[in-house]
Amino acid sequence: MSKKEKMREPLIHIVKRDSISKAHAWGIRIGAVLISLIVCALVIVTVTGENPISIYATMIKGAFGTQRRVWNLLQGIAMLLCVSLAVTPAFKMRFWNIGAEGQVLIGGLATAACMICLGDKVPNALLIIIMIIASMAAGAVWALIPAAFKAKFNTNETLFTLMMNYVAIQLVSYFSMYWENPKGSGKIGIINQATHAGWLPTLGNYNYLLNIIIVALLTVFVYIYLKYSKHGYEISVVGESDNTARYIGINVKKVIIRTMLLSGALCGVAGLLLVGSTDHTLSTSTADNRGFTAIMVSWLAHFNPIYMILTSFLIVFFEKGAGEISTVFGLNESFSDIIVGIVLFFIIGCEFFINYQIKIHRSHKEAE
Repeated sequence: MSKKEKMREPLIHIVKRDSISKAHAWGIRIGAVLISLIVCALVIVTVTGENPISIYATMIKGAFGTQRRVWNLLQGIAMLLCVSLAVTPAFKMRFWNIGAEGQVLIGGLATAACMICLGDKVPNALLIIIMIIASMAAGAVWALIPAAFKAKFNTNETLFTLMMNYVAIQLVSYFSMYWENPKGSGKIGIINQATHAGWLPTLGNYNYLLNIIIVALLTVFVYIYLKYSKHGYEISVVGESDNTARYIGINVKKVIIRTMLLSGALCGVAGLLLVGSTDHTLSTSTADNRGFTAIMVSWLAHFNPIYMILTSFLIVFFEKGAGEISTVFGLNESFSDIIVGIVLFFIIGCEFFINYQIKIHRSHKEAE
């Protein structure tokens, strides 16, 4: 190889950014969303022949068209945000908790068990207190199992928590058959429909307002916990380096177990709200894949609970809007999934351009 060839630099190369302003980063994200909408418009015209503007108007109508739809949108945002808040402390610690789906289901199972077994035996106020304790304890215990194995034996938490999801699904499936109502349906049905025992209270005429308020308070709590508390500082240090944490005297095993207890307990709260307030029943689809979607919400927001409000809104809005497209234009659900997938692809992909920049050498001096 000649000296000239050795000195020649590539025309295009990727360089990691040293820093980027928040305004620039959000500009890239907004640009990614706009580009994704253009790509979606091309897909819409190709597949349906419809005017993309009318399609997008339908999406907005699907999310905001009526007061009921607005409240459904806010409910969807609140529940996705709740699960996202749950996984964030673990993710910030670099403990990859993929088991939020199962932890939500176990929290919901504990809630349903209290409603079914104690609904006619204790006063309603006491029943709700028992439900809160049981759901949080169940979610915490379900998260504690992989945490203890990670702390003691350094097992792979990703696989462990993922497998725990399937165990939780089978448990819910078993009890759905055990508590089936009516008999032979294989489903639990509406729990305590006649007495409303264990149903969380409704604030005014708004069915989901209590859920939204609780999740808003949890958002503030998790933000303060991670940013200003000693526990939050320890989580950040452990996430950066286990060795550094041990060097400055942090008990890493204790931090892992404590953080996962919190993560599981918050998932249990999500199960409580879904069963006790939203659905008043339990099935294997109660969590509705929120445990997996929450991973993306938390990651896109860089583990910041305040930013997670926006990322939750974007995901839920596009899901609701794409569903409305399928209904109005007679398309199957796969088309709405394609639209959501395109948007999410660009949103996720734009993070590359926030962390890296592409440099193009238009001309370069070659060494003699």
